[in-house]
Amino acid sequence: MRRWLTRKSVSAVVLLAPILRATAQGAASALPDSQPRRAPFAFADFTWLNGTSRQSVSVLDTKAFTGEFRADVSYIAQSHHPKDHTLVGTSESGRTSEVQLQQLGIGGDFHYGRARGRIMTQFGLYSTMTPRNDASPGRGQWDLSSAYRYLSEAYGGYHWDVLHGINLDAGIFMSYVGLFSYYNFDNWAYQPSYVSSNTPWFFNGVRLQIYPSERLKIEPWIVNGWQSYGMFNSAPGLGVQVLYRPTAVLSILSNEYWGRDWLGTPDRWRLHSDNSLELKYREAPGSGYTRGAFSLTVDAGCEEGNGVRCASHTSNVPAQDFLGFMIYDRAWSRATSSVSPWAVV
Repeated sequence: MRRWLTRKSVSAVVLLAPILRATAQGAASALPDSQPRRAPFAFADFTWLNGTSRQSVSVLDTKAFTGEFRADVSYIAQSHHPKDHTLVGTSESGRTSEVQLQQLGIGGDFHYGRARGRIMTQFGLYSTMTPRNDASPGRGQWDLSSAYRYLSEAYGGYHWDVLHGINLDAGIFMSYVGLFSYYNFDNWAYQPSYVSSNTPWFFNGVRLQIYPSERLKIEPWIVNGWQSYGMFNSAPGLGVQVLYRPTAVLSILSNEYWGRDWLGTPDRWRLHSDNSLELKYREAPGSGYTRGAFSLTVDAGCEEGNGVRCASHTSNVPAQDFLGFMIYDRAWSRATSSVSPWAVV
């Protein structure tokens, strides 16, 4: 089944290439030279968003490669002095009362001509915490958990100059579900809520990014499953993201997922809807309270099949669904200029 998906991803590139190439030629000739197209979402600085890198400029940037280095070293205090320092109930932190290297990432983005790609390693605790939660390597002969253990992102793709850009990528890419980033440094809080912590951190499959304008992205996915290296049953997971940023202070997104991703239970499917709004309501660089923003995320989902229903009205068939939300507010204040232009209050 994994070979089937690989052939499909290659076939998608072959089939789409002539269509998109012809569309690109027509779109390019229709645009006047006086109105050059800007990169998507480049009309404003969105580094204030939760789950987004705070860096707007890379110090390791060349024509073909933009490098990136990430190091997440943490100490989590535990007052009960446990004999076992394992921290349960979280996907982001592994141990307490110790100095631990959670994540060491070395990699970056390739971009040359129309070719594109990204690679990022995951050394440290992430390299064992992430594969541990994936049961899909139990189906099939090859050990996927060892093959992907040290990779958090690894994909290659192609770019077309259609509309405001179309990208087709295949490999392992980060999930958008739950608003929080897989990398803690990008987030407003080090520990996400229960709703965000139990959403997938990555997808393994194919995605198509379509930018009808510089403020809108539509991105369908065909993935192996819900945070899984392999496929649990005989059908891939399907998903889509719609991201809209009409102004520099507002971001609205919706992520939808459907899949039969219970190992050994092909008759049960999962539906998940993730919706977020982020608003920056203050920007005053000259004051002590320099910036303020909040986010609202609402997630809903259900499962059906093999003894459960999405919405059951009978006593002998239990309903299996959930509804959760999280609200965050973040305030910034100006720090000393010799340290950093922004500090979190």
